[in-house]
Amino acid sequence: MTTNIGGVLDIRAVRMREVAADRAAAIHRCADVLEEIGAVHPSYREAMLDREWAMSTYVGEGVAIPHGLDKSRDLVRRDSLAVLRFPDGVDWEGDRVTVCVAIAARGDGHVELLSQLARILLDPGRAEALRAATDPAAVLAMLEESDNS
Repeated sequence: MTTNIGGVLDIRAVRMREVAADRAAAIHRCADVLEEIGAVHPSYREAMLDREWAMSTYVGEGVAIPHGLDKSRDLVRRDSLAVLRFPDGVDWEGDRVTVCVAIAARGDGHVELLSQLARILLDPGRAEALRAATDPAAVLAMLEESDNS
């Protein structure tokens, strides 16, 4: 079964002008957005922070992919993504993150989502376009396009 990124990314969960003092604050903002769209139980934020402290979710190209621990799947109400852009960047253990793609997944759907995101990040032009995007609709279109590549 293929997970459609466009099917799990609500345009309301794409935020282009976020600010965070550090990576913990950035993860809190990601959790806030996932909660706002009804994707996760409020306790999911602790699972996201626990995952981050266990192993950094920084994946390169200025992107981090915060998500919960496997044992937190029951806190996910529906598979969802949130894309938050931090134009001023956030220090992520010495790396600079400008985009967080938060993942909430009940099953193994996150593996497919990570694979699709990797296709964007491995293409320098597409990775730059994701980091530079200022329009939520453009981000949604870019991720939907990766479904078809």
